Amino acid sequence: MRWIGDRESENIEDRRGVGGGLPVGIGGIGAIVVVLVGLFLGVDPSTLLALLSGNETQQQTETRRADDGGYGSSRMPEANRADPMRQFVSVVLADTEDVWSQLFKSMGRTYDDPKLVLYSDRVSSACGLASAASGPFYCQADQKAYLDLSFFQEMKDRFNAPGEFAEAYVIAHEIGHHVQNELGILQRAHAESAKSDERRSKTISVRVELQADCFAGFWARADRTKHIIEQGDVEAALNAASAVGDDRLQRQAHGAVVPDAFTHGSSAQRVRWFKRGLESGSLKQCDTFSAESL
Repeated sequence: MRWIGDRESENIEDRRGVGGGLPVGIGGIGAIVVVLVGLFLGVDPSTLLALLSGNETQQQTETRRADDGGYGSSRMPEANRADPMRQFVSVVLADTEDVWSQLFKSMGRTYDDPKLVLYSDRVSSACGLASAASGPFYCQADQKAYLDLSFFQEMKDRFNAPGEFAEAYVIAHEIGHHVQNELGILQRAHAESAKSDERRSKTISVRVELQADCFAGFWARADRTKHIIEQGDVEAALNAASAVGDDRLQRQAHGAVVPDAFTHGSSAQRVRWFKRGLESGSLKQCDTFSAESL
């Protein structure tokens, strides 16, 4: 992925090293899932805790990056090595700003850039407290995306989904939720979910998440035309989408798959909708709510 030297976003809020309060319990994580329908790994909290226990500290993660030829590799200019992970995230965020601002302008609308909050271990948002075990998430109440950078190491170590573009996909997915918020989609989905039974509510959640994957694919298509994407990048993103499918996460944690408990979609569904956004380049093709099958 060619990103070094590109514009960096000013909408990064760095809270790493700042305490976010007591870690949220299982009930708290569940509440965030219900309120946001936006947790990137929105499965049963016990599944998340089983998968993500024992997270490394931010310092350990950055050290390992430098050692394994990641962000600290020799291709990074010396002047940029002070905090290369933050720089990478800010460049990706800036790129999403450019893509969505241009699209909204073509629609006669204004795109309001979201903030991306970097934190370590735990964080307080307008949607409540969350821990790193929650995974990246978007909070509609404050229009901010939240990311503990140690999640990128978890992608590599636990989910076997390494690569810069796989990490960029994670960011693009969360920004996809902000796009949904800007378009009024989240509001309608939450209203429908509030008057639905549990099964229907989870179906709505899956459609919300798969659309965010499709929006991430739409963003990736734009990056293709800018020649940011290198050989193997799309495959890395598809691998990441597959790695965080509900069926795969459930199988890893419990050895069994329970489709009725899905909140984000299966691996195949997440890959399918990301590819739809990537190949079609049309938001109309990302209408998961009208699709008869996912």
